[in-house]
Amino acid sequence: MTTSPIPVVSHSAKLATGARPFPWFGLILLALGVFLAITSEVTPTGLMPEMSSELGVTEGQIGLLVSIFAFTVVITSAPLTAMTRRMPRRALLVAVLAVLGLANLLTGLAPTYAIVIVARVLGGLAHGLFWSMVPAYAARLVTKDQLSRAVSLTLAGGTFALVLGVPLATALGHAVGWRIAFVAIAAGLLLGAVAVMLWLPNVARESLEHEDAAGQPRRDPTVLPVAVICITVAIVMVGNYAFFTYVTPFLLDPVGVPPRFISIALFVYGGAGAVGLLLTGTLFARRTRLGLIIGLALSAAAVAALVLGIGGFWGSMVALALWGLAFGMVPPLLQTRMLQTASERIRDTASAFYTTAFNFGISGGAFLGAMLLPWLGITALPLTNVALTLVGLAVILVVVLRGRRAHRT
Repeated sequence: MTTSPIPVVSHSAKLATGARPFPWFGLILLALGVFLAITSEVTPTGLMPEMSSELGVTEGQIGLLVSIFAFTVVITSAPLTAMTRRMPRRALLVAVLAVLGLANLLTGLAPTYAIVIVARVLGGLAHGLFWSMVPAYAARLVTKDQLSRAVSLTLAGGTFALVLGVPLATALGHAVGWRIAFVAIAAGLLLGAVAVMLWLPNVARESLEHEDAAGQPRRDPTVLPVAVICITVAIVMVGNYAFFTYVTPFLLDPVGVPPRFISIALFVYGGAGAVGLLLTGTLFARRTRLGLIIGLALSAAAVAALVLGIGGFWGSMVALALWGLAFGMVPPLLQTRMLQTASERIRDTASAFYTTAFNFGISGGAFLGAMLLPWLGITALPLTNVALTLVGLAVILVVVLRGRRAHRT
């Protein structure tokens, strides 16, 4: 019997459809936590001038706060998940949200840039653990056939954070000061911790039955396929962010979007991504393999059309929207496949490695784009995106084909 990163359910297997009602309220609470966490992570990008002026540093140093946050997540999420796997899940989630809240409060009150860095590291520690917990927590609230819808609903909090949360925090910071914006985020996180404590259903912690007498983990048969998924995530995310990090100069030239309309173009991309997220929880809720293949293929095709300028300016705008829609499907579907692939006893650990791979892809993609841009020019970035997206698609297709052969034998 083989285990595949894109698992194939036996035709004789019956899923527990309708075994329990869909836990809307619990998943909305998790989505709210995601909304606040992502808003907390990205808000410095919208308040760079105000923060740099008051703290006496450059805007580039304020931008580094996001990188420091992400780098902390990359190096600590897996170790912290391993250290806390014996702790009750709901209590740990409450503690993580509270620490995130305190980190934002410290940011808002920090007298110096150095203290802000300390606050961002503290927030990164909590954020990495938060992301290792939330997908597995959502998975434990639902039956297997509800998993894609549950993941999509939970991750919708991140989409709304980028479309609504960060702009609102930025507007608040512009109106009454950047410190008040972070204090407001802190208040939201602390209230979220209280809401989770009072109303989120509790779930079982990661099973420890796979440990030997010395407390060392026995090998789980799903480790290798989970690793393949995480590597695929890293490849695809590096490709996407090598281009998306620098998409504004690409839209200005060669596409020719007027500077005053850049925000509208990016809103079109983000709005289309929200539609893609909706599709993952509806049309592709039970067709995750098909949705993943379509999402990766359409993403590569749309970016190729964008770089080739097919259809002129308006054709490029259509391609931009299709790219946003297609890539909006990819992360939640990959997350769903990872949760379906990992055995229940290692879901928290698998989620931690997924988080590490995802954040590595974001930071690695931005770094790769920075290296390629002065060397090969702006058009090299979308071509890199296409190439790495196709590599990820090839991995998925190989796994699907191997899974079908395993069924036949």
